[in-house]
Amino acid sequence: MRGGTSKCWVFEKADLEESGMSVDAALSRLFGSPDPRQLDGVGGGTSTTSKAVLVERGSTPEIDASFNFAQVGIETNRVDWGSNCGNCSAAVGLYAVEQGWVPLGADTTEVRTYNVNTGQTIIQTIPTPGGKLPVSPEARIPGVVFPGHSVGLGFLSPEGRTTGSLLPTGSASSTLTTSRGTAVTVSMVDAGAPVVLVDAASFGLGAADYDTWKDLVDERLAELDEIRRAASVAMGLSASPEQAEGAIPKIGIASESPDDEADLQVLMMSMGKRHPAMPITGSIGVTIAARTEGTVVAGCIRKPLGPKLRIRIPVGVLTTLTEQSSLGRTVGTIRTARTLAEAKLPLPSGPLNEDSPQQFQGVTR
Repeated sequence: MRGGTSKCWVFEKADLEESGMSVDAALSRLFGSPDPRQLDGVGGGTSTTSKAVLVERGSTPEIDASFNFAQVGIETNRVDWGSNCGNCSAAVGLYAVEQGWVPLGADTTEVRTYNVNTGQTIIQTIPTPGGKLPVSPEARIPGVVFPGHSVGLGFLSPEGRTTGSLLPTGSASSTLTTSRGTAVTVSMVDAGAPVVLVDAASFGLGAADYDTWKDLVDERLAELDEIRRAASVAMGLSASPEQAEGAIPKIGIASESPDDEADLQVLMMSMGKRHPAMPITGSIGVTIAARTEGTVVAGCIRKPLGPKLRIRIPVGVLTTLTEQSSLGRTVGTIRTARTLAEAKLPLPSGPLNEDSPQQFQGVTR
């Protein structure tokens, strides 16, 4: 399924658990990792196309579907479970509707989903005019060529879901120094997912030069990952920089917007490379940071904020919403989602590095 600007394989949790392998080993093998091409699997060779969600029906009346998100390594056979993907979350809501797990509303259908990785409830709203999913959905978002079903995502009270605190270090902003001697101003925020937000000016990037950031950042990816790993330790996510997860904390660079089309501009990283659009969980952190005094992001805002925040990203402007729901305050945005395939994936058995022809066992979906 495509969810937002990501592509993910959706597995029913019980199927993978019954595959005869550990879930991590099964995912790595199915995706074709470790291999930068993921040639012998269904992975797409990029961080935004090497993702999986494991879904099951909710076990309480308040939750329709619960899910685990997996960021499947590409050049390694490591699977990261430390965070959620907001884009893939949108696929879970649509999956629940298509599988008949929720009754369809006359105009819209609400799907209450629960992300196990972060303990986060996400309220999803999908148009179902006349009590049906549109046959030809027409909703569009920046960064996706084709339309899909509109999915409104509302993250319920997303602060501190991973570390227990919105500001895990106790400070709205801090200074981190790289091995090159570069001192950068950052804000370390836990909302949606743990994220470290770098002040663009302190990193040597001008607000008026956003279109050229990507080229300059590509030359300094190692330096950004060093900052990210140092932030992981400061936020209590890992005991050392070397032990930092690949998926969290996420890292992004932020500055004020030079025009009135956006309230600020952000360039995010994903698994050590530039994200082509923006992780939605990252946008939640940016949105809450924008409303938190003293953060790098709050310092980028030049006008009073209403319920909407407009974030310039490489593919356009992403708008996030802060509003009240039946369960409380939510922070979120509009995504689109579409089912791309219903497939049976043969899972090779035996050691992952076995040279001899492999026997196929079982089927997962």
